[in-house]
Amino acid sequence: MKFTLSWLKDHLETTAPNSEIIDTLTMVGLEVEEVSDTGAALAGFVTAHVVSAEQHPNADKLRVCKVDAGTGELIDVVCGAPNARTGLKSVFAAPGTYIPGKDMTIGKGNIRGQVSNGMLCSNAELELSDDHDGIIELPEDAPIGVPYPDYAGIDEVVVDIGLTPNRGDCAGVRGIARDLAAAGVGDFKDHTIKPVPATAGPSPISVSVDGEVCRMFAGRLVKNVKNGPSPQWLQDRLRAVGLRPINALVDITNYVSLDRARPLHVYDADKLKGNIAARMGRTGESFEALDGKTYGVDETMCVIADDEKVLGLGGIIGGEDTGSSEETTNVFIECAWFEPTAIAAAGRKTGINSDARYRFERVVDPESVKPGIELATQMVMELCGGEPAEIVIDGAVASPETVIDLPLSEIERLTGLKVPFAEVKAILTRLGFWMSGSGDIVKVAVPSWRPDVTIKADLVEEVMRIVGVDRIPVEPLARLSGVAPKMLTPIQNRRRIVRRALAARGMDEAMTWSFISGELAEAFGGGKPELRLANAIASDMTDMRPSLLPGLLSGAERNGNRGYDDVALYEVGQVFFSDAPDGQRTHATGIRTGTAGFAGAGRHWQHKADKVGVYDAKADIGAALDALGVDIDKVQVVADPAPWSHPGRGGRIQLGPKVILGWFGELHPAMVTRFDLDGPVAAFEIDLDALPEPRRKATRAKPSMTLSPLQPVQRDFAFVVGADIEAASLLRAARGADKSLVTDVTIFDVFAGAHVGEGNKSIAIEVTLQPKDKTLTDEEIEAVSSKVVAAVEKATGGTLRG
Repeated sequence: MKFTLSWLKDHLETTAPNSEIIDTLTMVGLEVEEVSDTGAALAGFVTAHVVSAEQHPNADKLRVCKVDAGTGELIDVVCGAPNARTGLKSVFAAPGTYIPGKDMTIGKGNIRGQVSNGMLCSNAELELSDDHDGIIELPEDAPIGVPYPDYAGIDEVVVDIGLTPNRGDCAGVRGIARDLAAAGVGDFKDHTIKPVPATAGPSPISVSVDGEVCRMFAGRLVKNVKNGPSPQWLQDRLRAVGLRPINALVDITNYVSLDRARPLHVYDADKLKGNIAARMGRTGESFEALDGKTYGVDETMCVIADDEKVLGLGGIIGGEDTGSSEETTNVFIECAWFEPTAIAAAGRKTGINSDARYRFERVVDPESVKPGIELATQMVMELCGGEPAEIVIDGAVASPETVIDLPLSEIERLTGLKVPFAEVKAILTRLGFWMSGSGDIVKVAVPSWRPDVTIKADLVEEVMRIVGVDRIPVEPLARLSGVAPKMLTPIQNRRRIVRRALAARGMDEAMTWSFISGELAEAFGGGKPELRLANAIASDMTDMRPSLLPGLLSGAERNGNRGYDDVALYEVGQVFFSDAPDGQRTHATGIRTGTAGFAGAGRHWQHKADKVGVYDAKADIGAALDALGVDIDKVQVVADPAPWSHPGRGGRIQLGPKVILGWFGELHPAMVTRFDLDGPVAAFEIDLDALPEPRRKATRAKPSMTLSPLQPVQRDFAFVVGADIEAASLLRAARGADKSLVTDVTIFDVFAGAHVGEGNKSIAIEVTLQPKDKTLTDEEIEAVSSKVVAAVEKATGGTLRG
């Protein structure tokens, strides 16, 4: 929201310096994002006298001028303006001056063989108006060599503030002035809008409202207006805040919108066909908007239409066909109130960002419809003349008339501020609230322009921001008498742990949208109607995600499109299921693509860059579960891949058939193709909510692992088993052969071939024996070895390989 300080002072009587006004804006919650001085931007331009203007010897439309800019010597300037002549006073820019209207810095030049050391400027080149037909003409008595901003009084300070969505009242200069007056910067001026008598009788154009979006529509016909350029003061104000003046009628609507946060629209009444209706759109209808584009509408959008066609999109943008021009002699003024959520939805759907949408979706004062059309009528009469007809209105909208009981003790309880009752009453009164009562609890009526104030805490916030957040007392926290209790919940702790574990494995964290397309939702186990958004922000963001994988795979696709084929990404976040508690669960998900294995990605002379596979995903999920305190040796690894996984190259990790901890595997080739990825993708998912809660009571069990001073013993075994036998069953059997001595069993070789027979494979394992009391004898080692062989043969049906 941009405005000038001079504009602000139309509503605020103040002598405060600019710096105090700007500081106070931020203190009351209207954060100042930028302050610019228009005079400073034009400081390099000076008044000058054209001593002579001779015809250019080599160009018919150029003149060679001798210019006195107060430097003590005449300056050669080649000028092509038709009004460049001897004796003219104008504005000169020396070499090195930035020309805002041309977005260039002028330098010394040679034009058709003549030296030119600067330029004489037009209003368009200084961005003072659209006039570029000639250079600026100053009065004959204008001084020479004076900075042009000083001579012309161009010293506007433009302030740009960032508005929060709840402060629609401050989308107008008057609302900003009210806040500053409440903060003691000045006095709020009373600008009561008086009704304009109807001199042209009843309106021949009627209005109607149909639907829930436009609650109230007011219109007024003004006959016999004389439209044209708006006065200079109005043009200057609009340009200062970044708007282009068009004509008086259009400029009036822009001015009222910025001044009172009250959007308006004007129609050339002679171009209307019949009456005007605010109704819902119909499929197939379209209109050409004021931005030159054609937009289609549907049944969810409110349109303004006459008896023949759509004129514009209600509360967002008008149409080109019925817009006002300098030929307009009869104007119809529109002032309406639209439902904020519907305006926001239509704006997102069409992609139109307009000043009207900006204000309506922040809630316009519902009681400003009649005052708004009266103010617009006043300005039309002042600037364009005319004869106003009677106002026509359909529909009605009223303020909520909220009344809140405010215990005065809440102010100190919530903020720590001790504010006297008289100051509280003065602050709220200056903000437009009405107070009654003088006890511990007072009643406060909320003004129509503050629908965001609904509870007592909102009133406390109003008092706090006007008093000043800097006045809140600083008090140290009380010292704890003991050890602080745990602050993180179990799920918060798991999120923290798994992030660190995956980052330690060389993976980069990603944060993706919670919304995905319906197609992807169905592909990853979602797509339920109850998880579809009623008001999606985009056509490819219609469903709540049932998995984190679509977002990560889309990120890998974007990286691949930019030449980064090897990525390792993970995300920890919510996924959504209709049958889950609260409708959501917390997952930790990761992917690796190309050669982005744990050992590192890319080519290197010291190692071969292998493609990622199912075992990379298994290693990642195993490391994450281990960090989360899950005993990997006690979980079940089942060869039942997830729907998104490659058949036969994935699995499920569970504590039982009903407690599934996660899935891992290579991505299905169809999914690889769907995301246009090059090569295999290894992925895993962990359901953090499925992990068992840690035991609350301490156990008396002794530590399960003690260090031994004795040297461990390793023995190798090779077993021939069926090709369908899982290696995990062999490892479990070997570990259970003698739990007091066997501390570790690992696989170091797998072989299949003619030597072991068709349908068989050889699995070689290393068994580590750790004596605790004494060194093992050969007989004891042989006894344990026999137990290992017997246990494996019994569990797998295999035999010890000779």
